[in-house]
Amino acid sequence: MKKYVIGNWKCHKSSEEGKKWLDSFAAIYRPTSSFEVVIAPTVLSLEAVASYAAELKMEYFSLAAQDISPFPRGSYTGAVSADMVKKYARYVILGHSERRRYFHETGQDLINKITEAADCGLSPIVCVEDVNVLSQLSPIADIECDHLIIAYTPVDALNFKIPESPEKVTEMVARIHSFFPSWPIIYGGALSVGIAEDYLKVEGLSGLFLGSASLDARSFADICAKNVL
Repeated sequence: MKKYVIGNWKCHKSSEEGKKWLDSFAAIYRPTSSFEVVIAPTVLSLEAVASYAAELKMEYFSLAAQDISPFPRGSYTGAVSADMVKKYARYVILGHSERRRYFHETGQDLINKITEAADCGLSPIVCVEDVNVLSQLSPIADIECDHLIIAYTPVDALNFKIPESPEKVTEMVARIHSFFPSWPIIYGGALSVGIAEDYLKVEGLSGLFLGSASLDARSFADICAKNVL
């Protein structure tokens, strides 16, 4: 089973800071075909980071957009359509709890974004907080998408900076698989280098989804190294 380590920089790092991160990471990164590293820069730095990553020629390393518009190109002020980021990113993060909480995104917004991503060949990383979100996502089973990842990101773990127990994650992974048996599932929520290895052992889990733990290149590389073991 292929594994993933996905880092979400959120609203951090300029283009130059992103390039410095890549330099530090590339110096210690040891790629392997058994897992893929994915980093999600800000939309403003995505193009520059993508260009620099291409120069470094790291294997099994990809970029993700942090979000896309639920609409195609058109008269949507402030929006960035899926096809605009496709040149720079292979993946896109969709439905993060922060988008729901601070930007009031709905389940229908998420379905529209997944459809837009799939239509242009982006691979969605779809965030799921709880069973209620799972039930809202039932329409995605009918979307034609070659590659989709489910990210289990319990909101309490994010808010209180306390990771959910491996036992609880195991239970939720099994439940998600009962809804979507063919898609890989990753876990994100207050993970650090010291405990990441415990979650890599969770049955049925295909990797990790990291926020603040991805901001330091060396720490992130350490977690990637644990994922290889």
